Amino acid sequence: MNHVLAATTALDSQDGFNAAVLLLRVVVGLSMAAHGYNKFFGGGRIPGTAGWFDSMGMKPNGKVHAILAATTELGSGLLLAAGLLTPFAGAAFVSLMIVAAWTVHRPNGFFIVKSGWEYNLVLATIGVAVATMGPGRFSLDDALGLDFAFRPKVALAIAAGLGVVAGVGLLLACYRPPAKSEG
Repeated sequence: MNHVLAATTALDSQDGFNAAVLLLRVVVGLSMAAHGYNKFFGGGRIPGTAGWFDSMGMKPNGKVHAILAATTELGSGLLLAAGLLTPFAGAAFVSLMIVAAWTVHRPNGFFIVKSGWEYNLVLATIGVAVATMGPGRFSLDDALGLDFAFRPKVALAIAAGLGVVAGVGLLLACYRPPAKSEG
């Protein structure tokens, strides 16, 4: 009887994990995708986003950065939500959030209520955490047998390592903040 109870508990635990990671992936992934969608189709669209990127000092051209940011947000969000190529989706989250935190939110401190970098940290951390623990049974990675996605050390290295290199690399190559005016 104890063996049956232990097996049932383990099964319940795995089912709980799979349901929880599915919920996390879908909510956070679709939230990120919505940001990309908004850059393409909401408010100022790509031209407005391009102007914003130009004003903050993204070189050589704000339109290029607007298209790349919108595409990366939309694509990585959908990948995370679907649980497809999860470590790479996590890397994109990290890269996006490093750039956003440094270019927009850093001067405002930590807390999101003052437009700080708190939310960027949370999203980047979720990207790495989901990649590291794996996308769960209810994912395309699992359905397609993409084994690399379930090796925690490899997934962690891809999500965190590639994400940091891409984000910092983009900042070093393209971010030239405008000089602060006096007065």
